Amino acid sequence: MPETWNYTLYVPNDPRAVTISRRTLRLILTMHGLIGLADTAELLAAELVSNAVRHTKGPAALRVRRSPEGVVWIGAWDADPVPPEPPGVVAGLEEAGRGLGLVVACADCWGWQPSARFGERGKYVWCELGVA
Repeated sequence: MPETWNYTLYVPNDPRAVTISRRTLRLILTMHGLIGLADTAELLAAELVSNAVRHTKGPAALRVRRSPEGVVWIGAWDADPVPPEPPGVVAGLEEAGRGLGLVVACADCWGWQPSARFGERGKYVWCELGVA
């Protein structure tokens, strides 16, 4: 049975939180012997945290855990209860609107759920990566 763990990194509404989240996630995965997932996991975490920071006004959090089944779960919490826009097709060289499309393309599955974290309404947007 694989080792299970759970980490949460609380971040302010600051664009620098994305870089801090990516580097923290890489360190967590490296320390648990999962460096092979780091590049994809960093991309996914960056997209989720970036959306939480860019589209909301309050704090956010990155949560990373490994389940007993060996799946790595990456989620971003924010205080806005509004569901994320479904991933769509982005034309041309537009930079906006690609985030959840990348998550859909790179993760084994993804979703969102309402959350009452910190006594406020909010949501988690999450994805999963299987460990080969």
